[in-house]
Amino acid sequence: MSQARAPRADAVRNRKRILVAAGEQITAHGPDVGMDEIAAAAGVAVGTLYRHFPTKTDLVAAVVAEYVAHVADDAEAALARVTAGEHPLDELTAFLGRVVEQSATDRAVKAAAQTLGAQPGNRADEDRAGSAVAALIRAGQSDGDVHPDVTVNDIYLLFSTAPTDQPPTARARWLTLVTPGLTTQARQAES
Repeated sequence: MSQARAPRADAVRNRKRILVAAGEQITAHGPDVGMDEIAAAAGVAVGTLYRHFPTKTDLVAAVVAEYVAHVADDAEAALARVTAGEHPLDELTAFLGRVVEQSATDRAVKAAAQTLGAQPGNRADEDRAGSAVAALIRAGQSDGDVHPDVTVNDIYLLFSTAPTDQPPTARARWLTLVTPGLTTQARQAES
């Protein structure tokens, strides 16, 4: 029984350079940017790009998966701060704001995923993010600050409707307007 070899250091570096270049190129030129342009921006041969990502959809899915991993890490960090004594509603609101800002400044993820239909390949990161957000919501509900009917899907709905194409002041105003909808003080339970 042979064990799989670890990737060579240059292969790991090339993959990272390709992912960074793909994100930058899609942001700058839209999701229709060519694989040749992405390879050139990464400083690798087109063949090297295709060895790592056989199709553009594979490449876009990898870019999106990196973003999902980042969101999961952020949600877990917010939960750790709540566990250490921070206020759950504050952490939930700050998390929401950070994800919206990241989505606004990293349009590659949003544009590419919508245009090509790429889905993140790492379900584990999606599950990590969902679990951490659910725990943040439960902590806020236990404190009596987060409305009892708020769910993880509600937070995801907010992400999908955020004005990421608007200036920072509009995004901040959006967060100010939607936050009361999460709280018990802003509305009564629906019958």
